[in-house]
Amino acid sequence: MSGVRLDKWLWAARFFKTRGLARDAIDGGKIRIAAVKAKPSREVSEGMEIVISRQSEEIAVIVRAVREDRRPAVEAQCLYEETDASKQKRESVTETMRAARAGFVP
Repeated sequence: MSGVRLDKWLWAARFFKTRGLARDAIDGGKIRIAAVKAKPSREVSEGMEIVISRQSEEIAVIVRAVREDRRPAVEAQCLYEETDASKQKRESVTETMRAARAGFVP
């Protein structure tokens, strides 16, 4: 398989519970490919970098495999790899939020 629609891939990789939610996020500008707002029909292929904005977090992933069907979560995690910069940023935000809840002001 050479490529698959972006909305199907996001659903198969379990970033969204339904394809409709994935399509809404794409239409709302929450998904970017190469720093450009994507469209649901955009074809995803291995090696692409996708930035996903959800609630207060932003996740940057590299596509490792493409699939159109939804499989168990363990298999879905093999479809992508989060970038190191994204992991560090997400952990930093989590620590800041945790400290704020504990009453510490950064």
